[in-house]
Amino acid sequence: MTPKDFVAAYAGYARETYEKTGILPEIILAQAALESGYGKHAPGNMFFGVKDFDGVNGNEQLITTFEYNKRNDLSPGQIGLVSISKIEPVTLSGQKYFKYTGKAYFRKYDTPEQSFTDHARVFLTTRHNGALRYEKALAVKDSPDRFFEEIQKAGYAQSPIYAKTLSSICKTIKSFLV
Repeated sequence: MTPKDFVAAYAGYARETYEKTGILPEIILAQAALESGYGKHAPGNMFFGVKDFDGVNGNEQLITTFEYNKRNDLSPGQIGLVSISKIEPVTLSGQKYFKYTGKAYFRKYDTPEQSFTDHARVFLTTRHNGALRYEKALAVKDSPDRFFEEIQKAGYAQSPIYAKTLSSICKTIKSFLV
């Protein structure tokens, strides 16, 4: 799906989520585009890569994915995977990391709308050490670049270039929003 087609197909869900949360539609769509490859990889209507850590209640699917870390000696549980099939060194933004390839449980949904709503719920309700994990991001939800930086700092994704990649995608998405 092209970026233009992706925006046409899913902007309505992003706008509904914006109405519920105040998070800009281009922010929501940029994440959905990155996490799903512009809709090409959204099994079970999973547009945001939201993990399901229990893997037992029927609303999950086991999918091959990858995570990044500066260490190469982590167990699957320590890196957020069920199993690891490969660990390889990579350089991102001039720094050395290890890319872990393996399987993890991700949530699945009956409709795209459920995926978009659940994604917003993650930002609004996830707690870490008693505090809202994404509180700083929500404080800058009208600024895509700052929002992406804050969710990366809060640990939304392990890729060290997550915020930078989202910012680039967001500019493309915004050009197609009417």
